[in-house]
Amino acid sequence: MRIIAGEFRHRVLVSPPTRTTRPITDRAKQSLFDALTVAVDLGGGAVLDCFSGTGSMGLECLSRGAGRAIFVERDRDALAGLRKNIDTLGVVTQCRVLAMDAYRVGHATTALPQDWGDLRVAFVDPPYAHLQEPPTRVLLDGLVETLAHERVTAGGLIILRHAAATDLQDLVLARRIVRRLQYGSMAITWLRSGVLPGI
Repeated sequence: MRIIAGEFRHRVLVSPPTRTTRPITDRAKQSLFDALTVAVDLGGGAVLDCFSGTGSMGLECLSRGAGRAIFVERDRDALAGLRKNIDTLGVVTQCRVLAMDAYRVGHATTALPQDWGDLRVAFVDPPYAHLQEPPTRVLLDGLVETLAHERVTAGGLIILRHAAATDLQDLVLARRIVRRLQYGSMAITWLRSGVLPGI
């Protein structure tokens, strides 16, 4: 796992020996960020990396010009790897690590730093099973809705990673889907923030 482009291009990131993380492939990451950096200006803005693992997505954003990154992760091994990656890249002052359940971000009004400027992109990468099981799917829907309406700046993006076979159409969030990328059995769906007409 490595940084694809930008200031830290080719820098290798550590990944803990645990099955709780699912690192994205370099090819998929390259494709995603090639499209993302055209759609959203990361320059100086903040990004949120939920279920961050060792921080690959948020750190890639920092490498490409984002000003700050907020990481949300609760697994102890993943957190150790995340903090090591942040320290190795020398971006400690640009990062905030929240060691908590990512679903709490939607309800904890003090969880996200309020003084970090515009939150332009939020990555949401829960275990695939969470979209298949009703209790966690409800939590995920609530998290995305809160991010879209209260956290991510108007016009920003929520990037949801999930199994390609998962149908999102019965979720409220499906009404603001703007793009879907598929890489084998994995899919990445883009959701636009902001209040929709009629809501």
